[in-house]
Amino acid sequence: MQTYNLDNEELELLESVESGEWESVDNLEDEIAKHKVIARNTLKKDKRVNLRISSKDLEAIKTYAVEEGLPYQTLMSSVLHKFITGRLTDKKVG
Repeated sequence: MQTYNLDNEELELLESVESGEWESVDNLEDEIAKHKVIARNTLKKDKRVNLRISSKDLEAIKTYAVEEGLPYQTLMSSVLHKFITGRLTDKKVG
């Protein structure tokens, strides 16, 4: 039997699946096709922007992107997308 080193999120997902919390969907092929279209439309990059930021911020972004193994423009696009879709929120201090 092969063993895997799973992180906490993976362990939670595994427990969820094994406890029967997940159900199969009807028309799996149709669902996959529908979500492929959604992903394609969401990830389509069809507009360019010119953005001025401080050199200090740009260097910090580039450093973080290298640590994450991403191109810095991809990282910036991802952060903006997460913010506008509500998956990344402004955390007020104090």
